[in-house]
Amino acid sequence: MECEEAIIYSYGFATVASAIPAYSKRGDIIFCDKEVCYAIQKGILASRSTVFYYDHNNMDHLVELLEAQAAKDKKNPKKARVTNRFLVTEGLFINTGQITNLPKLIELKQKYKFRIFLDESYSFGVLGENGRGLTEFYNVDRRNVDMIVGSMEFSLGSVGGFACGSSFVIRHQRLAGQGYVFSASLPPLHASMVIKAMDYFDKDLFSKLITNCKIAHEALEGIDTITVAGDPLSPMKHIRLIDNNSEEALRELCALARESNLALTVASYTSTELFKKEPSIRLTVNTELTGEEITSAIKSIGALVDQYISRDKSEGS
Repeated sequence: MECEEAIIYSYGFATVASAIPAYSKRGDIIFCDKEVCYAIQKGILASRSTVFYYDHNNMDHLVELLEAQAAKDKKNPKKARVTNRFLVTEGLFINTGQITNLPKLIELKQKYKFRIFLDESYSFGVLGENGRGLTEFYNVDRRNVDMIVGSMEFSLGSVGGFACGSSFVIRHQRLAGQGYVFSASLPPLHASMVIKAMDYFDKDLFSKLITNCKIAHEALEGIDTITVAGDPLSPMKHIRLIDNNSEEALRELCALARESNLALTVASYTSTELFKKEPSIRLTVNTELTGEEITSAIKSIGALVDQYISRDKSEGS
């Protein structure tokens, strides 16, 4: 990651959930995207900080919140001097498949003076020429991001998580990161798995992934009975029915898919999510499939949706 120092956790979920409250405390302020994953939500809750959620990837709404806070700071400069401000977001959102506008966040950081905590659990090993994540994807200086955290349980196929940044930032976690202090270390076997997995990182691999993502996105957009959410360069796609996009309808569609030997599943969320999620079927793209296989699979999904809609209409008549 080309950072000064890194720390390894034994559990991916605990990485960001521990890293946030290690720095942000009661009285501090956190600005956070509404669509962040559950682990970030729990980390923010544990910090007991004041939280302002901005609409998903909406930089205009974020600016409104920052301006409102700046006005409060002017009224009480003494309190403002001792208040830490953080912005917490994901590089690639698992809940939407969208990519964070990191250059804009860095621009706002320099103007409004806050620290950026970036969760790259789903963007590390996915985005960037060499898979280094969002900073490489946008070609921005990593020093502009105060801390990068990520899980090793997705693209790396192991367990645990990591946090990296400046030595000053990372060393603090060895004393204040609850998931690090009050946990066993990562087993050497799993650490070796991570090292071996990164040996496979190369430009051709990530170039193929981007190509497959574009193929999948274009094919999904060609199905006129569904909507597709997610950046064209993201391997995560959320599909929804244009008509009657209820969770019940999507589960019935998945059941029909299984009868056709096609495995689909509805994206699941806990009952304690802060913001209600719109039901969807989440798809992921990988490098093992050829463009023809991806196109064929998505054609099958389109035919399946048509079959489901026809059956639903006949049952309703």
